[in-house]
Amino acid sequence: MGSIFQIILHRLALGLVTLLIVSMVIFVAVNALPGDFAQAILGQGATDEAVTQIRADLGLDQNYFLRYFGWLGNVLTGNLGISFAQMNFASGMGGDQVSLVGVAEQIAPRFRATMFLAGVTAMIAVPISITLGILAALYRNSLFDRTVNIATLSSISSPEFFLAYILILLLAVLNPVFPSLSNVYEGMALGEKLNRTMLPALTLTLVVTAHMMRMTRAAIINLLASPYIEMARLKGISPMRVIVRHALPNALAPIINVIALNLAYLITGVVVVEVVFVYPGIGQLFVDSVKIRDIPVVQACCLIFAAAYILLNLIADILSILSNPRLRHPK
Repeated sequence: MGSIFQIILHRLALGLVTLLIVSMVIFVAVNALPGDFAQAILGQGATDEAVTQIRADLGLDQNYFLRYFGWLGNVLTGNLGISFAQMNFASGMGGDQVSLVGVAEQIAPRFRATMFLAGVTAMIAVPISITLGILAALYRNSLFDRTVNIATLSSISSPEFFLAYILILLLAVLNPVFPSLSNVYEGMALGEKLNRTMLPALTLTLVVTAHMMRMTRAAIINLLASPYIEMARLKGISPMRVIVRHALPNALAPIINVIALNLAYLITGVVVVEVVFVYPGIGQLFVDSVKIRDIPVVQACCLIFAAAYILLNLIADILSILSNPRLRHPK
């Protein structure tokens, strides 16, 4: 048991180091974006003195090292900063700030909306993917297997926005089953929220199903030639029971990994889908913030994406170790 905790602590330490390095990359990349927020907010007719004053008020005149460590220190205390775009400047007061909106306050409802979308997608995609993978392994090289492989490969090879527009055409225009715009909001009834979220959830399901289905199929087929599987077959156990009761539990490690990676994608890769369906999630907020160079919000969104991806990879790694004795006791 002690070795398991040591492995978990080692993975957590690596995750924290990775997140620190990623935070440096995020800060440098975001601050290297072209344009100047102070110039953009004042317009082309702004004087150099006014632009300089606003840059000083926002702390944009400091060097990168001071700004990075100041931002990192604030993040570690739970302070994501103040949104530039939400700052209101009183007219005739020399640019003095009269109201401030915290980045965390702005991101929180958007993040909850994205997590709801990811949760709905996971509840649809994971059972479908595992079921299709098991059936494809059971009837491998059959017409069903080939059809499922072609369908899933076609869906994963298509861009998200293309799949989104196809679903809008089929399920919102020609057959008005779901609304084409996912304008959800806080306090909406669960049934109505699910109805408006279904099209983006189905789009993401088409994108992530192929990976999980094919990994499930490959992992099970790889185990079907094992001696204990042959013994189970010789005992007269039905093929479905052999796969579900004997092969699937031993194939969990790679399946867990690919599921966790795709769940990470549901959080970090929803930008295109949220923009197409005007879904009020963190991806839509990220795109809007990049347009107006709202640096604190862009940095916070990137950091949340990176943290979610690293955390889910760590969870997948740990679950794989716990589910596989050979990984818990490496030689």
